[in-house]
Amino acid sequence: MVAAPELISPKSSRVSAARRLGKRNFRSKERLFLAEGPQAVREAAAHGGLVEMFATVEAAERYADIVGEARQAGAGVHLAHESVIADISTTVTPQGLVGVCRFLDTPFEEILATRPKLVAVLAHVRDPGNAGTVLRCADAAGAEAVILTDASVDLYNPKAVRASVGSLFHLPVAVGVPVEQAVAGLKDAGVRILAADGAGENDLDDELDQGTMGTPTAWVFGNEAWGLPEETRALADAVVRVPIHGKAESLNLATAAAVCLYASARAQRASGGCRSVTAS
Repeated sequence: MVAAPELISPKSSRVSAARRLGKRNFRSKERLFLAEGPQAVREAAAHGGLVEMFATVEAAERYADIVGEARQAGAGVHLAHESVIADISTTVTPQGLVGVCRFLDTPFEEILATRPKLVAVLAHVRDPGNAGTVLRCADAAGAEAVILTDASVDLYNPKAVRASVGSLFHLPVAVGVPVEQAVAGLKDAGVRILAADGAGENDLDDELDQGTMGTPTAWVFGNEAWGLPEETRALADAVVRVPIHGKAESLNLATAAAVCLYASARAQRASGGCRSVTAS
């Protein structure tokens, strides 16, 4: 229980600073962003990203374990009235917890140095919800990195952070990398480049049947509306389409990304793949 709490003032400089992080220019200047809700704040505290946290009294009592983790991580914890949380929050129905987190992006060169085996490259992805969801899919599939090109959305857009559901704190993400540099660097690191495109000449099922997907792979995903431009497609080792076996017109970006990433993950874990598992 939180007894006789002292609520932070709505006019506090800390509240004002947190509120400003809803805008990209302030996020870039301060290299801080907002994470909202118990899942995101918990992950931020667990993985070293949390700087401070604002919570309603009710949320602090309900999520006392998260409050404890935040304090253990060295983050400041501020109790606030619901109206203060609503003022800081970028959601219509705040969940009572808002974290201020430090930027987490990793230099592209550091990602290459790890010799990654599965990477998602977001080229020209403009919708923050899609960017966050693809990041979540990459995390779930066991990818070792995500790269956002300089033509893609801000990684720390509140919608992208929410859509990642905490995955933003789990794996290295490079931002602002020109697509040509991303592809060239990954190829030099021994990674095969596959461009995902509904009009691709290669079929994902055929790639799996031919056993070509067990090698280190980077999937390049394009814009939600028009896909990948020809010059980006030309950089890839192959342009692959997800087969449509039913009558659906197409798959949305996040769904296609999940299918592609899981296909690679499965192939890499199969016998002979670079993620093969020793039988017990």
